[in-house]
Parts: sequence; structure tokens; C-alpha cells
Amino acid sequence: MRASTTPQRDVLRARIVLLAAEDRSTRSIARALGTTPRTVGQWRGRYAREGLVGLADRPGRGPKPTYGEETGRRILALLEEPPPAGYARWTGPLLSRALGDVHVQQVWRFLRAQKIDLAGRKSWCESNDPDFAAKAADIVGLYLAPPENAVVICVDEKPSIQALERAQGYLKLPNGRTLTGHSHDYKRNGTSTLFAAFEVATGKLTAAHKKRRRRVEFLAFMNELVAAYPGQEIHVVLDNLNTHKPKNDRWLARHKYVHFHFTPTRASWLNQVEIWFSILQGQSLHGASFTSVAQLRKHIDTFIEAYNETSKPFVWTKTKVHQKRIKGQRISHS
Repeated sequence: MRASTTPQRDVLRARIVLLAAEDRSTRSIARALGTTPRTVGQWRGRYAREGLVGLADRPGRGPKPTYGEETGRRILALLEEPPPAGYARWTGPLLSRALGDVHVQQVWRFLRAQKIDLAGRKSWCESNDPDFAAKAADIVGLYLAPPENAVVICVDEKPSIQALERAQGYLKLPNGRTLTGHSHDYKRNGTSTLFAAFEVATGKLTAAHKKRRRRVEFLAFMNELVAAYPGQEIHVVLDNLNTHKPKNDRWLARHKYVHFHFTPTRASWLNQVEIWFSILQGQSLHGASFTSVAQLRKHIDTFIEAYNETSKPFVWTKTKVHQKRIKGQRISHS
């Protein structure tokens, strides 16, 4: 009875037995413990007949569960169906309403137990390139073991960066909290396309601003890169954009020491410059305000200059390349 880990129901039963050992009546024990004489009589009798074992609950006692495994199977089956007309996805209340006899709280309990997140959203892009493994292994090989005396650079474009102008600054809330913010209204002052080359070995970034993203601009940027690495063998990682593809053979024929390596289709994430673009967006562009395209370009150039001062190569640890299919890992419906 004195053990701190004993459940309270067992403590009550033990106190009943101990008071009964003092020859107290059933009613006086009930008054002392704040329970009913029927409860006292039940546990006195059980202990008298069975000893300590009699104070334990009988197996199979208590109310039967309202919901069983069949309820879970019904919920999962419903998730395989399209949501009701007009809705984008299933919710707990919608599932409960469709089932008719299952409370919404039980729906949520089951979903939590199965680790199903109805509100979480994730997009996927599955490559259908038959040569995925070979192309990916080629690029990963360049990252992990680049050719001797050669430069490996990742090239891509970030098109249509908007020069948005909007009021911004620090905002103090009524509760005293201060945070940065900006106006919902904005003015468009034009766009610019950024061509970027990420040097895998050093993490340094070379960039150029262009008005458009055509083959002409791409080859002009490649000429700038060739000039930046005179006499060196250059391996360039690119995605499958049409401006990067076959019609550049004539340019490559004039630059024998430049080699293009294309990522598999729908696998531009293998291009390390995409990681740098996310850094640019998060640290330099998100929430910034620009009165002109010229100011936008100067802002990006300043960020690149500061970034290159402390740049480090990305740590690429992938050693095995395989094409992972996600069909069968998701519930499909149209």
C-alpha cells in the first residue's frame, strides 16, 4: 500500500483488507475510505477466499472495445478512394462522416497509431530514364573522384527572378514581440535570369545576369567559363533543358577540353548548383525589396561575393546509385 508505483485501485483494495484485519465493520470501512459497502464486501470476500491473488482483476472484465480491427480496415479502405466531390483530400471529419458509425476521435486515434498524416503534403518526381543508374553514377563519380587536373562545375539557370518592391521593416506586436515583416502589396519592376556555375572542389560560384534563357545566352555564359579556366579540362554537369542539348555539338567540337554530363531526366537534384540556388533564395532573395532590375542584380552580385569569401564544397556522401521506385509506396487515386 505504501509503494509509490502501486495503482490507486490496488491501494484501495489493500486498505480495505488492512482495515478488515482490525475487525472493523463493512460500513465503517466504506465510510472511512469514501466508497460503498458493496465494494468493501466484494474485496473482503475475494481476499478471504483467494488471498492476495483475489485482489487482482479478473481476465476479460471491463467493457468490450467499441472499435476493433475491422474499423481500421474500413478507414484504410476509404483512404484508397477519392475524397468527396469538391474536396482536395480526406480529413478526419470527412472520414467519420463517410463511415457513418465511427467517431471522429477514433479516426484520429487510428491515424496517429498508423502514423498517417492527412495534412502533410509531399511532392515527388520519379525519373523514367532507362539509363538513370549509368548517368547518375557518372555524375556522382565526378563528385567523389574527379579526373586529375580537371575542373568539375555544375551549371544551371535560375530564370525570371522578380524585382519586387514592397514596404518592409521591423514590426512590434501588441504582446511586445518584435519581428521582421513586409507589406502584402508589391510592385513588379521586371525580371532577370541568373546563369550560375558551382565549382565542386571549392564551392565557389561564378554567375552572369541575362535578360533571357536561350541557347545564345547559355553559350555566351559557357564562353565566359572557358575564359575563366584557360587551358584546363572542364567537366560540366547539366540538366536536360533543350538549350543544353544536341545543337551545342558544334560549340563542343571547338572546345575539345569541355565535356558535358547530363543528369538523368527528372533528376536535376543531382546537380549541386540546385543546392546553391536554394541558399540564394533563402538567404538573399526571400523577403527582399528591389526598385529595379539593376538593384536586384547588384544585390545578387554582392551576396555571391560575400559567399565566395567563405565558400566550402558540399559534402557529397552517396556511394551507391540505384533507381528507387515509389510506386506501391503510395496510395494512388485520380
